[in-house]
Amino acid sequence: MKKKVIVACGGAVATSTIAANAVKELGKKNGIDIEICQCRISEIESNLDNAALIVPTSRVKRDYGIPCITGMPFVSGVGVEKTEKAMLEVLQA
Repeated sequence: MKKKVIVACGGAVATSTIAANAVKELGKKNGIDIEICQCRISEIESNLDNAALIVPTSRVKRDYGIPCITGMPFVSGVGVEKTEKAMLEVLQA
């Protein structure tokens, strides 16, 4: 079963692309079929249908009712392992 992951940033281009690629790779390494929905932070709400996880690369102040784990470690390189572990807990559930 595909897991939909929303990857969002300010412009839906630079940092979200880095995070989206990292999430796809994490899925591949762990046998999880991931569908990426890349968008702007302001577009998260309109993409929530069937989403399992939100991965923003900037601050999200709102609770959308599904897990939200920052993707900034994929951009900065700091805390990647911890972030991947948290994401796997959500995606393997």
